[in-house]
Amino acid sequence: MKVNSKRLPLRTCIACRQTREKKDLIRLVSTENGAAEIDRSAKKPGRGAYLCPRRTCWEVALKKNRLDYALRTKLHDDSLQTLREYGHALEEN
Repeated sequence: MKVNSKRLPLRTCIACRQTREKKDLIRLVSTENGAAEIDRSAKKPGRGAYLCPRRTCWEVALKKNRLDYALRTKLHDDSLQTLREYGHALEEN
C-alpha cells in the first residue's frame, strides 16, 4: 500500500533563521505603495517575507531593518508602527 506523502512547503524566518513549515509562519508582503502588511491568506501578490509568531523575532526583524532588506524596500513609519503593535501583541515564546 502506497502512502500519499506530499511535501510540505518550508520557509525561513528572517529573524531567527529557523526553517519551519509555511503554515507555522506569518507572511508579510510589500505592497505597491511601499507599505508592508500582514498577509493572512499567504496568497497576496508582491514580495514576501516570513516571521515566526514570536515577539522576539518581530522585534529583531523591525529593529535591525531585516524586514526592509527582505522586502527590498524602505518601509513607511505608519507600516512599521502597525507591525510593531502586532508583534508586541504576540506571546513571548
